[in-house]
Amino acid sequence: MSETDSDSTRARFVEVFLAQRGRMEALVSRRVGCRATASDLVQELFLRFWRRPEVKVEALDTYLLRCAGNLAIDHLRSEGSRERVAEASLPVDETGLAQAPEQAVEIDHDLQRIETALRALPERTRQIFLLNRIHGCKYAEIASAMQLSQSSVEKHMMRALEACKASVAEPATFIRRPGSARR
Repeated sequence: MSETDSDSTRARFVEVFLAQRGRMEALVSRRVGCRATASDLVQELFLRFWRRPEVKVEALDTYLLRCAGNLAIDHLRSEGSRERVAEASLPVDETGLAQAPEQAVEIDHDLQRIETALRALPERTRQIFLLNRIHGCKYAEIASAMQLSQSSVEKHMMRALEACKASVAEPATFIRRPGSARR
């Protein structure tokens, strides 16, 4: 692709982004409940697109809206996972008895490691993972929307799942008190 093609593609992206910015901010604001956060997230979306190699998308406006919605979900998940663990009572085992505080801390560490692993994935892999696991989209739907083969979507999902699995397979990094047993 020549430099002028790249410039025209970037100019088109900026034009479409600016035209959709209000809608994206409104969508994200409704989801996260804060206009300032929504504005920051939409700006982050712009930077992500600006920095990455060119993406061929037929309906860029729709794609940007979907990405903005996904970014809001990512934000809520990262904020919410910490709040849910902090606000939740101690986990309950099969007998109905509360588990030890160390186990609750361990669960929180697992969630944080999974979140870190997901954030470290390439954007496309993370987006495919979220579309499947959060939005319930089937591989064929994702493949069609992202103009990929279903096999490619499956490979991205395998990478994401392996990263999540590997992140919780690592030993916990918090310190246990002497004498506390791991159940």
